[in-house]
Amino acid sequence: MTVRNGELRSVAVVGAGMVGLSTAWHLQERGIEVTVFDENGPAAGSSWGNAGWITPALSTPLPEPAVLAYGLRQLLRPSSPVYVPPSAALDPGLVGFLARFARNSTPRRWRRAMESLVRINRHALEAFDKMVRDDEAMAGCLHEADPFIVGYTDPSQTQSMVDEARQITDAGQPVQVDELPIDEARRRAPMLSSAVRATLLLQGQRYLHPPKFVAALADAVTARGGAVRGGVRIDAVRDRGRRSAVVGEAVDGAGAGGAGVAAGDAVDFEADAVVLADGADLNAMAGRFGVRAQVRAGRGYSFSVPVDRTPPGPLYFPVSRVACTPLGDRLRVAGMMEFRHHDAPMDPRRIAAVVDSVRPLLTGVDLDDRRDEWVGSRPCTADGLPLIGATGSQRVFVAGGHGMWGMTLGPATGMLLAEAIDTGRTPEDIAAFDPLR
Repeated sequence: MTVRNGELRSVAVVGAGMVGLSTAWHLQERGIEVTVFDENGPAAGSSWGNAGWITPALSTPLPEPAVLAYGLRQLLRPSSPVYVPPSAALDPGLVGFLARFARNSTPRRWRRAMESLVRINRHALEAFDKMVRDDEAMAGCLHEADPFIVGYTDPSQTQSMVDEARQITDAGQPVQVDELPIDEARRRAPMLSSAVRATLLLQGQRYLHPPKFVAALADAVTARGGAVRGGVRIDAVRDRGRRSAVVGEAVDGAGAGGAGVAAGDAVDFEADAVVLADGADLNAMAGRFGVRAQVRAGRGYSFSVPVDRTPPGPLYFPVSRVACTPLGDRLRVAGMMEFRHHDAPMDPRRIAAVVDSVRPLLTGVDLDDRRDEWVGSRPCTADGLPLIGATGSQRVFVAGGHGMWGMTLGPATGMLLAEAIDTGRTPEDIAAFDPLR
């Protein structure tokens, strides 16, 4: 990369989720003008309905030995926490992706990937602190996860998280997990039922209200002189030598960022560089610039329910892989990893599976009064590592493939990628995430 050191003054960002907007914000910190495009608007994709956890301690590679332990029969069950519908056999691309995912689910490859993730995880909280320091709206959506309670129905199951915390610590990222007496856990979180017989306390994490935080981040980008243009579908990126361009169509003239366009109008916007941060759609435009690593949708489900008493922090049930987060006066319940096309309709069996898995574990929670039922496409890679950095074009960059950790790692990704774009040098802490690997 050579077009740097003051020559690069403007960047177009495709994708108004946590990753794209964080990248825009950090580019602005370096004096670079930004314009963000999204077909729907801020937080409309995976950034909307996720659990909202900011948990570097849990940001681990998705391909892990436990995945292999499920077995094919378990993966094909709609109630399984990790689900592959039988129709996947009709998609050769997905079959190939899952085969590579399985090959990476070994202890040796997990540890190697974990050592790479540690390098970006250690920037996660720092990058958040930088963004919220002078912004009351964002700061008001971000909370210390105190307590962060991890619950089990069988006391012997706690050892798995203790062991994982030790492995992550050995890989270079200190994780503190303490035993929490069950009586103390119920005092702090009375909605834990008698079926929960053992609890742990995860220290030093945070959580946020995803749609409110990302909307506040979009407002911050705008207030700092950037443009966030919703209602614009970008279909292609062009490298025009000294400039790059995003090309597409306005799908909602009223929402196109006040740009004076009508629905159906063509959009051809030039900038010095482009960042693709469009989630599970990343390969559609990045492929022509040499990005061959596939990004596939690992779809998650969530809904919110009323509670008699809102818990003081997040609750996590690792065996069923269900996350519960207090958002205002309701509890968001999220879970599942479903590998299928990101545009597939919501599968009500997956919502039912989350409900069935968590119903015995909670009291004072009306799981039948569900609102905001949602499915979102978390962008996953086969090796569990995101794609961050330059493509085969010195003017086109990508930021995606974070799996379940886009909220946690979005600001750190934006901070390190902005450095790479501005200086022309890839920071060592994201070198392992080379999009051309």
